Amino acid sequence: MGSYRLTVNGREHHVDVPEGTSLLEVLRNDIGDKSPKFGCGLVQCGACFVLIDGHPTPACDTPVEYVRGEVTTLAGLGRPDAMHPVQSAFLELQAGQCGYCIAGIIMSAAALLRDNPRPTRDDVSEALQRNLCRCGTHLRFVDAVLAAAGSASHSSTEPTPQAGSPT
Repeated sequence: MGSYRLTVNGREHHVDVPEGTSLLEVLRNDIGDKSPKFGCGLVQCGACFVLIDGHPTPACDTPVEYVRGEVTTLAGLGRPDAMHPVQSAFLELQAGQCGYCIAGIIMSAAALLRDNPRPTRDDVSEALQRNLCRCGTHLRFVDAVLAAAGSASHSSTEPTPQAGSPT
């Protein structure tokens, strides 16, 4: 058993868990933050992505003892009365379908916009390549990220489908 101190969404938490316990397990079971989801457990889907010091990180495969820095989950990215621009755009454009992958995708998108506030369609697609969606709504995700960046009309290598068009 190890004792670990984590800062999650601006709050300090102390947890006593066995060494090797994943950050995802700690977030969901010990801290009570259900926003990161368990998808594959193999770092192949992105449903569990959180930001650690602003970098998208798979929480399913990150042992809690290796976590250094501030952890931000979807629950800490914004509030209902002050949403992150990506959260607002996803809601406004109804980018999600079932919603299971959305937390990880929004975390990847938030990190992209922090580093590149005016991404192209290709930039967004590349940033989201580690996030899988079985519903097939990736085109709507890209549109929402571009809208959040205020760059929906910014140059891209392919046309932007209209919101609400089938994907």
